[in-house]
Amino acid sequence: MSSETVSAVPPPIEPGDPSSAPTRRTFIATTAVGGVALAGGVIGGSVLVGSEEAAAAVAPASRVSLTVNGTRRTVTVDNRTSLLDLLREHFGLTGSKKGCNAGACGACTVLVDGQRHNACLTLAVRLEGVEVTTIEGLADGDRLHPLQQAFIDEDAFQCGYCTPGQIMSGVGCIKEGHTGSPEEIREWMSGNICRCGCYVKIVRAVEQTAGRK
Repeated sequence: MSSETVSAVPPPIEPGDPSSAPTRRTFIATTAVGGVALAGGVIGGSVLVGSEEAAAAVAPASRVSLTVNGTRRTVTVDNRTSLLDLLREHFGLTGSKKGCNAGACGACTVLVDGQRHNACLTLAVRLEGVEVTTIEGLADGDRLHPLQQAFIDEDAFQCGYCTPGQIMSGVGCIKEGHTGSPEEIREWMSGNICRCGCYVKIVRAVEQTAGRK
């Protein structure tokens, strides 16, 4: 049985050689030893970005003022910062959870000017002058919001990770008037996922709160 060994270093190529384009074999060989070179800013003999240039490449930032749970806040943030990261990392409001970070689970749901938004998909710099309400802003001191109390009464949670987003979505759902039936509530809250499967009790909690209005 014969075996073939691939050299860790590709053979030298003469300038102007028509075969100078990398082959699959030379590319793999170069990549195999390129990790060390890449750490130094060089791969395949080409200089990438030096440490000084990388340090100088500062992402653009903007100043934004918004009202969060009744408090006016002004902050300068990287333009790529999501509302979710602004709330959690800059303001310490960790009630809004980072689940999928792709707008698919609803764990980060907050109210922006009274409307439901996925905070993970919302850029903070686009919220100049708006009013944001998070789960921390629902209660009035020690007095829970009616939907928060309904979640307790109906035992509408298990692990609790999705609960802040479920409650905020439920509040928005009630404000929007989409509580005419259990089916309507399920439809309008379908963007909020509960991996523990507490959907029946969540719907009951929303119904209970909507019935008090």
